[in-house]
Amino acid sequence: MARSRTKKRTHVGANNPKHKAPPTGRSAVQDPKSMVIRIGAGEVGSSVSQLAKDVRQVMEPGTASRLKERRANRLRDYVTMTGPLGVTHLLLFSRSQSGNTNLRIATTPRGPTLHFRVEKYSLCKDVRKAQRHPRGGGKEYITPPLLIMNNISTPGADANSKVPKHLESLTTTVFQSLFPRINPQTTPLKSIRRVLLLNREPAKDKDDGSFVLNFRHYAIFTKPVGVSKQLRRLDAAEKLVSVKSRKGGVPNLGKLADISEYMIGGENGEGYMTEGTSGSEMETDAEVEVLEEAPRRVLSSKARAANRENENDDEAVEGGEGGERVERRRVTLVELGPRMKLRMTKVEEGLCSGKTMWHEHIRKSRQEIQDLEKTWETRRKEKEARRKQQRANVEKKKKERAVTAAKCSKEGEEDGDDDEDFEMNSNNSDLFDEMMGEDQDEFDSEGLAGDAEEAIGEQMNEDEWEDEREEIAG
Repeated sequence: MARSRTKKRTHVGANNPKHKAPPTGRSAVQDPKSMVIRIGAGEVGSSVSQLAKDVRQVMEPGTASRLKERRANRLRDYVTMTGPLGVTHLLLFSRSQSGNTNLRIATTPRGPTLHFRVEKYSLCKDVRKAQRHPRGGGKEYITPPLLIMNNISTPGADANSKVPKHLESLTTTVFQSLFPRINPQTTPLKSIRRVLLLNREPAKDKDDGSFVLNFRHYAIFTKPVGVSKQLRRLDAAEKLVSVKSRKGGVPNLGKLADISEYMIGGENGEGYMTEGTSGSEMETDAEVEVLEEAPRRVLSSKARAANRENENDDEAVEGGEGGERVERRRVTLVELGPRMKLRMTKVEEGLCSGKTMWHEHIRKSRQEIQDLEKTWETRRKEKEARRKQQRANVEKKKKERAVTAAKCSKEGEEDGDDDEDFEMNSNNSDLFDEMMGEDQDEFDSEGLAGDAEEAIGEQMNEDEWEDEREEIAG
């Protein structure tokens, strides 16, 4: 008889690990998760709705990309679900009555919250239309972007500045916590495909207390340096053929007699150009040295042992198969969008609530700050007292319910005893007492009194018949 197959991948019998290992190059800390939400989904307009979708792409893959808001949803509904879903940040887009577009970045579950006014923004489709050769839409969104912040901290700033030092540090921390941390020693270069740039505009003067950030999103592309355009096209065509893609990429060689004409650019070789011979200035700042990505032969244990023995010999190391080959590549940034100009207006201590830590237009004296601290302390004590009273009421109700349940169970036991008595003597009705007499002690359980009455009745009938017979005979 054939043995039944045991499913080992998705069922109980599988030996799957309970916790997946962290991605290569990432720290073991749990990656942050975010939700980009439109508050008042039907009131923000189509442009802000598209802007929220574009920001979700920027936050990929650690965001709810398919989140659908409803007009009836409130902020409390989303905050309630942040705990079960493991969401660490909320990015809330809204529109005020005056028409201003606002962005709030909140850290769950207890804040703080950064309030920004979106002064200008451009959608991804607008950025692509402005480019001659737009790119993107491939595998760029598989991994999170690399965050680069410029000019966030101002040299010489302190607690008494228009923009205090602790506010700059707080802003840096909040934006850094939006994305997973990177280990430079172990992070593969292939995993860094996008760049998110936050550049703070410098203040116009010393009295300028504004905090303005420019939000840019780029894709990273690299190409080898020192290789002709023809050879790069052949390399790209080979990759397309290897993956059996329908896209065209093979150069047209129909008008050429030999491939050498294509490679050297004509009979005299005048068309062969590289970055060094094209006549344009070389930008060496955008060139980096990386390890070659070509596949390598897997050495056997004997070969690895031989390489370890000869590792002191430089010639053996350089000429062996285990040597590392380095190639130069040029890095190019292509903007993906969206663009935003964010002006910070307020910082709150809690999750979209609590006392104001900083405001762009309102400045308070030290005495006013102390009075506010006293007010918040009073509110905190009142809130704690209410919570304590609520806990006491809950405990009191639990005790009352326990006493009531015990009393009901006791009464139920007594009612059960009465039911047993009723089953043993089922003649406890008033009608039966009237029929059988008020004195229940004279009740004849065996029915002997009924037999005597029947005998008396028969005797009376016999006496009547004897009287009638005597009359007839007389």
